[in-house]
Amino acid sequence: MTTNDQADSGFGVGDFALRLVIALALVLLTFNPTRYCFVAWLMRSIAAGEASAIHALAGIVLLIGWVVFLNAARDSLGAAGFVLGAAFFAALVWALTDFDLIDLDSGTAVVWIALICIAALLAVGMSWGHWKRQASGQVEMDR
Repeated sequence: MTTNDQADSGFGVGDFALRLVIALALVLLTFNPTRYCFVAWLMRSIAAGEASAIHALAGIVLLIGWVVFLNAARDSLGAAGFVLGAAFFAALVWALTDFDLIDLDSGTAVVWIALICIAALLAVGMSWGHWKRQASGQVEMDR
């Protein structure tokens, strides 16, 4: 099997799951309601007067991840796709609330749900081009 044959073999659930795990890691390492995230770590260090080069390095690594994911998602989904994706996840949360599967009374729960939705939207954006190619047979190319 050649490299091109491998590339054309399809985009599966595992491929999407990997993108979702990486997107979740990016989102949750950047911010989450616990004290174990970059934002909380940086704020504690600044308050203690201990901000250092390692904070800058970690921030730049996270920024690189955000730029890669956001650019790929923007190129794949476009502005309308982002809006529709956000609307989809908002409606999904609404439906899950209506069926009493999630409780939005807790502010912390709302933050976790929002972070998961952001990661899911990033993962969909990273995957959309593959799905579109499989469905239509067309290949996207940057100019």
